[in-house]
Amino acid sequence: MIAVSVSDENVRTAELVKIQSSVNMLPVFANYDIDRIGWLSQTVFDLFEQEDGLDALFGLVRENLPERLFETAYALACDVAAADGTLQEPELRLLEEIRYELEIDRLHAAGIERGARARHLT
Repeated sequence: MIAVSVSDENVRTAELVKIQSSVNMLPVFANYDIDRIGWLSQTVFDLFEQEDGLDALFGLVRENLPERLFETAYALACDVAAADGTLQEPELRLLEEIRYELEIDRLHAAGIERGARARHLT
């Protein structure tokens, strides 16, 4: 979620609110230490400054996220991207990369993306 927010180099309030509310409300984060968000955000910022940072980020994701949660991670990334009502090219490229790296089926991805769009229409 943080990577999608940072991807266009403009972290918007709506994106931060979406991240915060997701972490506070969703069962997948029931045992998550919310104090880690600051550390995790800094890690993402640092990785984005490195040449191979995106590869390193996906390596960390694959090491620490169970495969059963890959679609959930993609859905949350889509929600953050859609939270401000616009999708910038860097966000779209990162979502595409997430789909590829997490091996999200294209049909499943389309459904997830459509759901995110529907939830964030104004």
